[in-house]
Amino acid sequence: MRVITGTAKGHKLKAPKGTNTRPTTDKMKETLFNIINVYSDDIVLDLFAGSGSIGIEFLSRGAEKCFFIDNEINSYKTIIENLEKTNFKNKSEVYKMNYTNALNIFRDKDIKFHYIFLDPPYNKNLIIESIKLIEKYDLLTEDGVIIAEHEKDLNLNIFNEKYNINIRNYGETSISFFKIQEA
Repeated sequence: MRVITGTAKGHKLKAPKGTNTRPTTDKMKETLFNIINVYSDDIVLDLFAGSGSIGIEFLSRGAEKCFFIDNEINSYKTIIENLEKTNFKNKSEVYKMNYTNALNIFRDKDIKFHYIFLDPPYNKNLIIESIKLIEKYDLLTEDGVIIAEHEKDLNLNIFNEKYNINIRNYGETSISFFKIQEA
């Protein structure tokens, strides 16, 4: 696992030890970043961050700041180690907590994100619950995008009225991009 491009290009990243994380493959990362554009004022949330590789890729491509959230202690330690290795500690905040607590804090602090990346454990309904909370707490900027990596058979139809959804399938995995529909 490595940083694909940008200021930290080529840096190898560690994966958390002893966890059930599924690091996003380089191919999936390339696909994701071929679809979106990263700007220097972008604020990013890497929820269920695992190794932090997606948030670090955003920072390497010029994002202003990334918040990393993971509930596992090994993931938390690995994210900090990967941020130190890539010199992005000063552009990030890392929290060891569950996603609902984190989203509550962001709501209370009125933090809005340009990009929110979700890659929770599969088959636990966490994508749907996360998106509902993100929507309820109004955590996206006006032109913000939610990006979710999930199992291919996850039904996301409940979000069709609010979001334009672009789904890319890769084997048994999908990446979905949710952009708020213009009124």
